[in-house]
Amino acid sequence: MKNLQSTTTLSNGVEMPWLGLGVFKVEEGTELVNVVKTAIEHGYRSTDTAAMYGNESSVGKGIQAAQVDRKGLFITSKVWNSELGYEKTLAAFDESITKLGLDYLDLYLIHWPVEGQFKDAWRGLE
Repeated sequence: MKNLQSTTTLSNGVEMPWLGLGVFKVEEGTELVNVVKTAIEHGYRSTDTAAMYGNESSVGKGIQAAQVDRKGLFITSKVWNSELGYEKTLAAFDESITKLGLDYLDLYLIHWPVEGQFKDAWRGLE
């Protein structure tokens, strides 16, 4: 089993932790803030959220509360189907980093590729 500090190298040379905290189905609020904060304090360096989960604000507050250097964290979020397309994807990205209270994401994904809509979203991601 990988330890919390183990990473893999992505094709662009970025180191991504093998193990991370996923927050699907965890509602916004104090509990999520505390979960994210505690996970980071106990060695988790990767957190995975998504706009569709509706909890990016609490994830961001938990990251801030942990008081760990941002450069040591790997934060992932995702654009949802209703926001696919070039301009919509750019706007969705801006909204996600605003809610998270971050200057950047380490990984931004298309949550669910929808036929005919993901090519322009991909261009926005690039």
